[in-house]
Amino acid sequence: LLTKFLSQVGHEPLPPTIGRNVLGRKVLYLPGFFTYARHIVEVDGKRGLFRGLTPRLISSTLSTITRGSVKKAFPLEDMEHVSNKDDVKTSLRKVVKETSHEMMMQCVSRVVSHPLHVISMRCMVQFVGREVKYSGVFSAIGRIFKEEGILGFFVGLVPHILGDVIFLWCCNLLAHFINTYAVDDNFSQASVIRSYTKFVMGIAVSMLTYPFLLVGDLMAVNNCGLRAGLPPYAPAFASWIHCWRYLSAQGQLFRGSSLLFRRAPVPAASFPID
Repeated sequence: LLTKFLSQVGHEPLPPTIGRNVLGRKVLYLPGFFTYARHIVEVDGKRGLFRGLTPRLISSTLSTITRGSVKKAFPLEDMEHVSNKDDVKTSLRKVVKETSHEMMMQCVSRVVSHPLHVISMRCMVQFVGREVKYSGVFSAIGRIFKEEGILGFFVGLVPHILGDVIFLWCCNLLAHFINTYAVDDNFSQASVIRSYTKFVMGIAVSMLTYPFLLVGDLMAVNNCGLRAGLPPYAPAFASWIHCWRYLSAQGQLFRGSSLLFRRAPVPAASFPID
């Protein structure tokens, strides 16, 4: 988790290496997950790999509890399997109903758990500047409230929610239409294919919505007094849209999406390092 986030903020302490792509052309590759992890261990010890873990676990726990509570408070009926045996309009109505319910649970859980997510991101990014500003959950809560007020706990929330909503609707609707129109009930393995459609669509759509995750995480640490959130690592963004435009202009909207084969874009190769 720490390795991925540091690559998201553009912290590349190790030089790129020359490799070849599938066409045999020479390209620059940034260090992969294991090489980066070894560097973190060399600098911080094995405990360094677990920076921000406590608030992250609390955030995940709050998210799970909130989803369960919302589901109990607003139960969804008629959770039937959707297939092309159903009337098309009826089956589509089911998908819309189920997705709307899932979206509500996800949005509420995201709002509740996001403050701890912000703290987790800030604890991790302190690796870049060797700061100790955020050393514990309770002290971090007090510091954020004092310096930024209530809104400080929700920086980066909007792109995260937008990413969640777009992911849910695209994934569920694409899976529905593929199962309805592309998978024939006469095919012996139809039920098996349908069971995997949503999973495959989830992988594909998650790549398309990754920029929302990236922007949300960068906004969580931007201009908060930590080195990785200030120039020259990043401008002090006025909004998440400003951050999006900046990354887009740099060709960096998918920065950190891969952990193994990370090509070094020309703009990113000149990022400052420790």
